[in-house]
Amino acid sequence: MEYDEFSAMNTTIQVAAEGSQDDLRPGFQDVRRFIAECEARFSRFRDDSELCQLNRAAGTWFQASSGLFDLMLEALELYQLTGGLFDPSILKALEQAGYDHSMDVVRESTALLTSTETKPIDSRLWQACLDPDTQAIHLPAGVQIDLGGIAKGWIADKAAQLLAEYTPACAVSAGGDMVFYGTPGEEPAWEVSLEDPRDQQNVLAVLQVHSGALATSSVSRRRWFQGSQVRHHIIDPRTGAPAEVEWLSVSVGAAKATTAEAFAKAILIGGSHVGTQLAAQIPGLWFLAVHPDGSLSGTQNNKEMVYEPVEFQSTDQT
Repeated sequence: MEYDEFSAMNTTIQVAAEGSQDDLRPGFQDVRRFIAECEARFSRFRDDSELCQLNRAAGTWFQASSGLFDLMLEALELYQLTGGLFDPSILKALEQAGYDHSMDVVRESTALLTSTETKPIDSRLWQACLDPDTQAIHLPAGVQIDLGGIAKGWIADKAAQLLAEYTPACAVSAGGDMVFYGTPGEEPAWEVSLEDPRDQQNVLAVLQVHSGALATSSVSRRRWFQGSQVRHHIIDPRTGAPAEVEWLSVSVGAAKATTAEAFAKAILIGGSHVGTQLAAQIPGLWFLAVHPDGSLSGTQNNKEMVYEPVEFQSTDQT
């Protein structure tokens, strides 16, 4: 197994593939080039990015690239599937919570909280129009999009597809969004460490994951102070504020990283009373939640994937 690691999208990108260095070098280069191009296109922190251009064009038709159109199409489908708990039109709420620059800049900021007032997101995302013939996008006036996590998932999906042209088995990890093709060597599955949200140096369990994707959404990772208040980036569209959740993190397994990413966020926000119902919408999708005390719960179909479990309790309603 050969490896490559680099920084992009304000996170660490890790790539693994079976084969020789010479055979894999072009594949690793393709992945680096692709991710750099996508970061420039989808970043909300670059004024000249295509995403920022789309947001400025809200209320009019915008001619999108094939990549942005494809990503927006998936985002809208997942918005509908999750009943709006995954909502990419949270940009204004993120900025109101203090996440208005890259995370490194935000964490260094000592800006005082100017207002604690929040309100539900007026997304009107269901009014967005996407024309597949011209690849044009029309956002309702005032709607502002943050593709953040789902963009990472989409990029990981596409990067793994690129790399799979050079190898029978590979994996791409983009800050918690992972995509797996084939299986490594003679092993039956990929082994993935489940990080303890309370202590990043501690491993709660080792998961055995087959081809497909795995994404984790957590309120412990991207945190910052806004004045005296601790904030995180998981916005509840129902309130417009950082979500108040019963779990510290939710990991979701699905066929695609975009699906896993959106449902991880939606299930974390929705909690146990809607998590199982949400998961049941996608055949084969499973989730694993970490409670504040470090215990695990989730869908029944992930028990066989937990290799070194702590106490596990299914949340399936039977």
